[in-house]
Amino acid sequence: MSVIAIFGPTASGKSAVALELAGMVGGEIVSCDAMQLYRGLPILTNQPSAADRERVPHHLVGVWEPDHEGSVAEYAEMAHAAVDDVIGRGRIPIVCGGSGLYLRAALADMPLPPQAEADVRRIAEQLYDERGPAAAHATLAAVDAPAAAVVHPNDRRRVVRALELAESGHTLAASESLLWSADTRHPTLVAGLAIQPAETARRIAARTAAMFAAGVVDEVRAARAAHVFSSTAERIHGLQDVSALISGEIDREEAIRRLETRTRRYAKRQRTWMRRLPDVRTVDAVRDPRAVAGDVAGWA
Repeated sequence: MSVIAIFGPTASGKSAVALELAGMVGGEIVSCDAMQLYRGLPILTNQPSAADRERVPHHLVGVWEPDHEGSVAEYAEMAHAAVDDVIGRGRIPIVCGGSGLYLRAALADMPLPPQAEADVRRIAEQLYDERGPAAAHATLAAVDAPAAAVVHPNDRRRVVRALELAESGHTLAASESLLWSADTRHPTLVAGLAIQPAETARRIAARTAAMFAAGVVDEVRAARAAHVFSSTAERIHGLQDVSALISGEIDREEAIRRLETRTRRYAKRQRTWMRRLPDVRTVDAVRDPRAVAGDVAGWA
């Protein structure tokens, strides 16, 4: 197998499994975590530690400044180069992360539609925010019925993106069909880490508490002082909650509660992604990471 991919809900142990697996198969980790692409927020984005990077080479972690306006297309180009480089040196790329779209972008050739102009995006966002999800989705159905059929009204990001594309003469429906294709650039094993929602919630609570104990508030305060964040960086998971705490809008307890709730919702979406991934082989993740990695290595 040329490439191994590790996917699963947040807090399922992907990073720990990937580290163990890399040691077993002679691998290097290529991140497909959209949040970890940004530097300056290692605690908030759960980036690998210096010890982990010393143990196993990691690619595409902390490569963008917070003011960089990133895109899936740019990431795909970097990911393909990283994967090909690892293979070219006789090692196995382990594509690991919880961003489903970035996972597919790393593994496959996906012709991606162009980025929208800022004013087009702003109009689409205003429509969604001011008139509501139902009205925005109805507008999408009127201008691009196939895209509306594959996007839920409550998925703000994708409704806005579909409206942007419709305005420029493209459709989200075309990329949706490619998204769930089994085609990959190299022979690939996709391993999905299975974990029950209750256990996920327990781990999310523990990890959130650890982030605050490790100084995530000071980290975000320093990053905010040093940078103007791009619109893509502003979507970093938990940034809104910690920023609201810093500005005095909420207290620490509420910030923690919001972050835990947001993370549980994200994990639910990731489980949905995993069920739809083509040819995924699921493995029980509620075990020692080395045992999980051993199962995956046995499939490769």
